[in-house]
Amino acid sequence: MMQYFHKFCSAVIYVLKDMEWRLYKAGKRRRLKNRDFTILSSNCNGTFMYYDMGLRYLTPTVNLSMSMDDFVKMAGNPKWYMEQEFTELEQENGYPTGQLGDIKIYFVHYKTFEEGVRKWEERKKRINWENLFLVGTEKDGCTYETLRRFEELPCKNKVIFTHVEYPEFPSACYIRGFEDRNELGVLTFPKKQLLKRRYLDDFDYVSFLNNGSGQRGQDREET
Repeated sequence: MMQYFHKFCSAVIYVLKDMEWRLYKAGKRRRLKNRDFTILSSNCNGTFMYYDMGLRYLTPTVNLSMSMDDFVKMAGNPKWYMEQEFTELEQENGYPTGQLGDIKIYFVHYKTFEEGVRKWEERKKRINWENLFLVGTEKDGCTYETLRRFEELPCKNKVIFTHVEYPEFPSACYIRGFEDRNELGVLTFPKKQLLKRRYLDDFDYVSFLNNGSGQRGQDREET
């Protein structure tokens, strides 16, 4: 009998947590005023911001990844890179891989190279160059020099998530929980706590998208 009771309680808790999570994301969507933005991101963190807000992807950097050094190269001259054509490379780590100019793109969530390129070409036409945001992550080969070069990028709206604090870099946003590592883990993974939250949710990306780099920090719980 107790076994069934525990299963019932677990099911109820799961439902309640899922309901709270949906309300939490709905609150974020209500706060968002800027809805016509382009996020260029080194990995799926930018993708999840669009997905959470229920918005169309106005960027080609969806469901893929690249090294941070390559991302900084691309972000430093994005219009030139958007004019380049892909060359297929041998798969790396099981992912379809392409060369774009002098940078390498991993189509992590695509079945084939052709599918990844097709979606890239389709979405790059939607870029809003007047409302551009850069989102980097301190992983995938990111060094202190990479952080410095990211900080020097001319885009005014940018953030790079880091595993420790870097007060000398205004665009750095410290995400707690990875201090014992050399780099950040996957920010879209859930945290070990009662309410359903990801590490990414420690960043108030709604304020970031509404107001730019001047409004960043700990996300606010919605009521």
